[in-house]
Amino acid sequence: MGLFNKRTHAERAHAEPAAAGTGTAATSRGGIFSRKHGHKSHGAHEHYSMSTRPTFGEWLKRTALDIVTMAIMGAIGLGVYFADPAPSRSFPIRFADGEIVYPEFAYPFRNEIIPIWAAAMLAVFVPVIVILFMQIRVRSFWDVNNGVIGLLYSLIAAAVFQVFIKWLIGGFRPHFLTVCKPDISLAKGEYNNAGYDGIYYTKVVCTGDKNEINDALESMPSGHTTAAFAGFVYLYLYLNAKLKVFSNYHPAMWKLIAIYAPLLGACLIGGALTIDEYHNWYDVLAGAVIGTVMAFSSYRMVYAAIWDWRFNHIPLHRGSPFPYTAQAELANAVWTRKAGWGLHGAAGHHAEKHAHGHHHGGVHPEGPGYHTGGHGAVGGYPNDPALDNGMGPSHHRKPVAGHPIRGDDMV
Repeated sequence: MGLFNKRTHAERAHAEPAAAGTGTAATSRGGIFSRKHGHKSHGAHEHYSMSTRPTFGEWLKRTALDIVTMAIMGAIGLGVYFADPAPSRSFPIRFADGEIVYPEFAYPFRNEIIPIWAAAMLAVFVPVIVILFMQIRVRSFWDVNNGVIGLLYSLIAAAVFQVFIKWLIGGFRPHFLTVCKPDISLAKGEYNNAGYDGIYYTKVVCTGDKNEINDALESMPSGHTTAAFAGFVYLYLYLNAKLKVFSNYHPAMWKLIAIYAPLLGACLIGGALTIDEYHNWYDVLAGAVIGTVMAFSSYRMVYAAIWDWRFNHIPLHRGSPFPYTAQAELANAVWTRKAGWGLHGAAGHHAEKHAHGHHHGGVHPEGPGYHTGGHGAVGGYPNDPALDNGMGPSHHRKPVAGHPIRGDDMV
């Protein structure tokens, strides 16, 4: 299952029968590297093995739609980002006695502690570097593929989501009045010298740089924070799955530190924006919510689970449904080697040994949490570990009277 290794025809022929019952089977005609394309069963499943690396052309065929979608969404996002703010906001400047109405929008204009390009680069490259580093043990092309593609899902979707809110809703940055440099003698037209006691104006009274003024009118949500949380929350989910921090054994404390380090980074990037007065606290909170939602959604699109520790490390197949069994391809795609994780061999081989009673006690070789349930069962439930809670054997239900199917096969 090496990341850069092409498997021989003999190896593929040996692996394919085991994969055939998983729902992610490779075609029996040459595997993923064959120039010949296997036939789709009933037109329902796309046959390729998750255990082998495809050619560039085959990968492009399966990923082209995503690439086009990302390009379109990126172009839309950039277009909206550079557009002038849509709303014409009104704002007060001074009371009749000269006092500033909203001093929270009169902070000095300071250089950003973390520029937006730096926040975006960190949100992209830190997770990518970690995903690549994980391949020292995981060694799976499809884990890299799904991990990076899912990260891009999260970052691009979050960016487009937040720029539309900025454009159509926005809000004042803490330094708005400083960059506006208002001159009320320029007030003219609707909504100027308006409101109670005529203290409200629009941006026509601003004399500062146009780009700075437009930027200061688009404070909510924070783009820095959105990007940071979209990338680093995704990385948090990936690390938790690969390190099995929240699973079926007591991990070392360094793993807890490792998975929360990205969240600390995201919080620091967002929090710094309240120090340099580029954003209000509620802008940062809105960006964190958007980034987190997109990260969770994107991770679940490319991996088999989020919190289910039995499967949350396994990349999903493009065309075949995930079987949620111990025999799934890439069930070994984890970093940790504790409690039996990542140590078992081919899933089909071990399942067969277990079914014939060649494995007794201890951690089941099909993966931690899959305990014997008797009669060749894996995961506590006969032939269905997805129903097991990881706590050990479950009781078999007797067949319903007059019916050949057991009760646990009917629910």
